[in-house]
Amino acid sequence: MQVPLLDLKPPTAELRAGLDAAYRRVLDSGWFLLGRELEAFEAEFAASVGTRHGIGVANGLEALQLVLLARGIGPGDEVIVPANGYIATWLAVSQVGARPVPCEPDPRTYNLDPARVANLLTHRTRAILPIHLYGLPADTAALHTLAAPRGLLVLEDAAQGHGARLAGRTVGALGHAAAFSFYPSKNLGALADAGAVTTDDDALAERLRHLRNYGSKVRYQHEFQGMNSRLSELQAAFLRVKLPHLAEWNARRVRLAARYRERLAGIPDLTLPWTPPNAQPVWHLFVVRTARRDALQRHLTTAGVGTQIHYPVPPHLTPAYASAGWRPGDFPIAEQLAAEVLSLPIGPHHTEEQIDHVCAAVREFFSR
Repeated sequence: MQVPLLDLKPPTAELRAGLDAAYRRVLDSGWFLLGRELEAFEAEFAASVGTRHGIGVANGLEALQLVLLARGIGPGDEVIVPANGYIATWLAVSQVGARPVPCEPDPRTYNLDPARVANLLTHRTRAILPIHLYGLPADTAALHTLAAPRGLLVLEDAAQGHGARLAGRTVGALGHAAAFSFYPSKNLGALADAGAVTTDDDALAERLRHLRNYGSKVRYQHEFQGMNSRLSELQAAFLRVKLPHLAEWNARRVRLAARYRERLAGIPDLTLPWTPPNAQPVWHLFVVRTARRDALQRHLTTAGVGTQIHYPVPPHLTPAYASAGWRPGDFPIAEQLAAEVLSLPIGPHHTEEQIDHVCAAVREFFSR
């Protein structure tokens, strides 16, 4: 049996009629940017999250960057970011001229650890930027407790958390603002790069709408030095087709994650994901840990199982940040995770039989 890590054909096939209709609707309209499809998607997505505003942008990286710009964060400022996770979170901070300050994760959740964040706050800190890593909500309540007395921005990197909930509230409504990616592999994925910001802050939302469009709301009147970061009408239309299916697709992921946890329980030297009791993750990824990660990955490849390492090199050890002077050992928890994590196949169109095949292959490896 072949079990791909990711296969984007089945979700497209399931929704093909709706996607074809959306394509024709946009094509027939003759309007391709900042039009009715975008306005409709922004309203529908904000309603699904539970915020007053949704602002469509070109991608998830620029969603983060635009919020930082809108809040005036730049040179001389510090933003606390996870030491683990994808580099885009760091890049958004660097690209506005601010300094990313890495913080080690909680070893159980792999998300930003509020206790460690508290030790990194300085007079230069302007924002805390947690990632809802692998689809598990970060502890934003604890981060707000740290941020509120200092007037700090809590900006969610929600690229992996579409539909996840924490204490009854939906990811995207847990911070002052949230940045989403709709990269095709996400739980809610477009058919190209796409992104959005959600917020309840009216002034921030208005400024973001200017900044994404060259700093202009009225053509040729530029109030700010903005960017070209607009979610296209076509991708907005595709996302409108997919959004009503997000909850069911997430529910499928939840069922498969439960199957993994049941069938892989009790294996020595294999750490399964841990979920806090007040969190409802959406399992963008199902990530296990083992010191024998590379050998396990080779075994699974031989068994026809696709896997991936999310993420093999922590940002502080990439050439992109070599000038900062960080060295191996500076962030040992993040570095250990990078050496041990392995993502197993999970998606709304994987079958129970496929998950059982993966589990059997994992158990075979550890039984040797």
